Amino acid sequence: MMSGMTDPDAHDDLLREAAADAAGALWRLTGDDRQLDANVVRLRPDAAVAEHVEPELDVLVVGLSGAGTLRCAGTAHDLRPGVLRLLPRGAARGVSAGPDGVVYLTVHPRRPGLAVRPRP
Repeated sequence: MMSGMTDPDAHDDLLREAAADAAGALWRLTGDDRQLDANVVRLRPDAAVAEHVEPELDVLVVGLSGAGTLRCAGTAHDLRPGVLRLLPRGAARGVSAGPDGVVYLTVHPRRPGLAVRPRP
């Protein structure tokens, strides 16, 4: 099963079709059998994702449009179209949008679903 944005203009179409005030995940990879999760995220101008630690998953981030700052392990990196950055698991990370906002793609291994298991 093929799932996702396959049209080269899909990014532009996605932004055109999203409500002007829409923020957060504008698109998500779907399909029950996939091994990856992926999201296209839009942050409004000057908005931020607070610094946090992802203890289990490496995350690949790709800038799509706009500009912002990606912080990882205490270092600030430009986030703009074409920038690709790996955020290693265990590293503190956060994102802040510039005055025009920022749109980026995140890709990481899919988290297993919650399961009820007996206590060890």
